[in-house]
Amino acid sequence: MRMVGIIDYGMGNLMSVQHALNFLGAEVKVCENPGSLSDIDRIVLPGVGAFGDCIKNLRQMGFVEPLGDMVMRDGVPILGICLGMQVMARRSFEGGEHEGLGWIDGDVIRIRPEDTSLRVPHIGWNEVHYDSESPLFARLPDICDFYFVHSYFVHCNDPGDVEATCYYGGTITAAIRKKNVFATQFHPEKSQDYGLRILENFLKWEP
Repeated sequence: MRMVGIIDYGMGNLMSVQHALNFLGAEVKVCENPGSLSDIDRIVLPGVGAFGDCIKNLRQMGFVEPLGDMVMRDGVPILGICLGMQVMARRSFEGGEHEGLGWIDGDVIRIRPEDTSLRVPHIGWNEVHYDSESPLFARLPDICDFYFVHSYFVHCNDPGDVEATCYYGGTITAAIRKKNVFATQFHPEKSQDYGLRILENFLKWEP
């Protein structure tokens, strides 16, 4: 049984993620402080809201250093969701410039569709095109729809970090993978059966 720790820093859709993981048979612990991280072997970093508030809360609650040690030094698998993906980047330009966790070499930038009739934020279902060799998209159709809610996305400086993309007036990074770090801009917990498959694959993933 996997012990999955969901990081609670005050800005995540924790209940939906927890219910989805419980449905898949995972043992889940909501981690409200760094001391609760000791006995987990998977991490989920959710998030809804603004980048600046996210990194501020993570710092103030003391999560940044222990999470960095677990992820970057110890190789604990982590899944970032939406804002939880963006905060893994080097910096963000949402509401000014903010330093991120720096686990992914990329910048968080605003969606600027070439088609000006497309509204921002990007809300709703969108086709996702993924790396066919990806273990996180295993046993899924070649093209899948997932649910998005965001105005910013991670522009990766290394194309090799991009695991999946979608199109919304331009190409948008839909998922990233680097060693033991996996993250999605879409919400797997809101994406019905395909989203559950993503979470199931994460639980089985051995990077």
